[in-house]
Amino acid sequence: MLNTVAAKQNEPAAEHVDSKTVAAPGDPSTMFAGRGSLAMRVEQGKAARKTMPRERLADCKVEDRDPLALLEASNVGRVTELIPIRYGRMVQSPFAFYRGAAPLMAFDLSKLPHSSVNVQLGGDAHLANFGLFASPERRILFGPNDFDETLPGPFDWDVRRLAASFVIAARERGFATRDQRGVEHRLCETFRQRMTEFSRMDTLDVWYYQFQAESMLAIADTDQERKKERAVIDAARLQSSRSVMNHSTETVNGKLRIKDVPPLVYHVPLESPHDQKQYDSMVRRFFADYRLTLPDDRRALFDRYELVDVAIRVVGIGSVGTRCYEALFMADGECPLFLQLKEARASALEGYLPPSRYPNHGQRVVNGQRLLQSASDIFLGWSKMQHTGNDFYVRQLRDMKGAFDFTTFDVEDLSEYAASCAHALAHSMAKAGDPALLVGYAGKSDAFDQAIERFALAYADQNEKDWSVLKAAVKAGRIQVQT
Repeated sequence: MLNTVAAKQNEPAAEHVDSKTVAAPGDPSTMFAGRGSLAMRVEQGKAARKTMPRERLADCKVEDRDPLALLEASNVGRVTELIPIRYGRMVQSPFAFYRGAAPLMAFDLSKLPHSSVNVQLGGDAHLANFGLFASPERRILFGPNDFDETLPGPFDWDVRRLAASFVIAARERGFATRDQRGVEHRLCETFRQRMTEFSRMDTLDVWYYQFQAESMLAIADTDQERKKERAVIDAARLQSSRSVMNHSTETVNGKLRIKDVPPLVYHVPLESPHDQKQYDSMVRRFFADYRLTLPDDRRALFDRYELVDVAIRVVGIGSVGTRCYEALFMADGECPLFLQLKEARASALEGYLPPSRYPNHGQRVVNGQRLLQSASDIFLGWSKMQHTGNDFYVRQLRDMKGAFDFTTFDVEDLSEYAASCAHALAHSMAKAGDPALLVGYAGKSDAFDQAIERFALAYADQNEKDWSVLKAAVKAGRIQVQT
C-alpha cells in the first residue's frame, strides 16, 4: 500500500502550484467587467455588429489545408502507442471524427470571420460534452462538462461548434435537412432567449443559478420523453466512487487494487523494487502538490484518505494519447474515493488566441471549469508530474455523472436536447462574462440564428470531407488504427 500523501509531503511544495498572476492589459478575460448600465452594455454589444455583422458568421469558406497534418500536429507529446486508438475511434463516424478534431476546427474558426465579443470559452462545446453532474449539495445538474480547451475568446466559436455538432448528429440519425434546420432554429432561439433572461437578472442570481436535471423534464414534450430522461437522471444518481469500486477493483495478495482491463485500464509496468520506490515517491509528490490547490476545508477532507493504488486509464476521443490515470483512495478502510488525473496540454485554441495566463495548464482547466460551471467538483484541483513536467488536473472519476445517448434520439428528442444545451451554454457564458454584451450582439431578430444555422450546415459538409480524407488514409495504410 502506498503511504498516506496528506501532510507528509508538506507545504513548501506550494511554490510549484501557486499562481499570483494577474490579467495582462488587453487580456480577453478583462473584457466582461460588466461596467455601466444594462442599456449601455447592450449598446456596446450592438456596436460590435458594425465591426463584424452577424450575417458574416455564416461564412464557412475554409481555406485549403491538410486535415491530416493538423491532426498529426496535435499528436505531438501524446503517448505514441495510444495514437492508433485515437484514430481508430475517430474513423468510426463523422461525429466521432468531429469529437477528435477540435484542433482542426480551431484552425478553421481562426481564419473565419468572428465577433469581437469575448467570453471564457469551454473551447470544445459539442453536444457530447454536455451532461449530468452533481453539485456539492448533491443536486443533479446539467451543463458543459469538458473544459480541456477552455480559454478566453469570441463567444460565437463555442456557439458554432455546438451548432455544427447537432447537424452532424442529426445526419447520422438520417434526419432530413428540414429537420436539421428545425433543431438549429431551436438551439439558436433558446440561446438568445435565455441570454436575454440572464441579462435582466441580478448579477448574484446569475452566479447562483443552477440548471437542474429536473428542469430538463419540463422541456420534454411527451411523457415518453420525460420517462427516458428520468431513467438517465436516476442512473446518474447511482454513479459514485462506491459503484466504481464494486466493479473496478480486485484483491491481489490480500491488497485492494484497481482491476486491469487492457488496453484501456492497466498499471504502469515496473521492473524492480527501485523502480517501484521511485514511482511511489513521484506519486506522493504529485498528490502533495495537488493537495495544496484545494481550499483548506477540502484539504481537511482529503487528509482523511489514504492512497491505495494508481492505474493508467485511456479516455475520450480527442483525449486519447494524453496521459490519464485513476487513483483509488480509502478512508477508514472501507470508504472509497476514486480520482481521475487527466493531463492538461495547451488548449487547441491557444495557437490562435492569447495564451493562458496560468503557469500550469491544469490550473487553466480548473479555473475555467469553476468559472463556467454552476457548481464544480469539491476535489477539483491541479498538479504537475515533476519528473516529466506534464501538467494535470484532478477530479472525481464518478460523481453522479451521466450522459444522454443521442444515437437513439428521434427528431423531437434531439430538438429538446438542443434546447437544454443552448440553455446551459447561455448560462455558462452569462456567469463567466457579460450577458448584456452578448444580447446586444445577438439581437432580437433571427439574423444571428440564420447565420449560425447556415454555418452549421456548411461545416457539417466540411467535416464529412475531412473524415473521408482520414478514412482514405487508413485504407491506404498511411495511418494505423486500433479499435
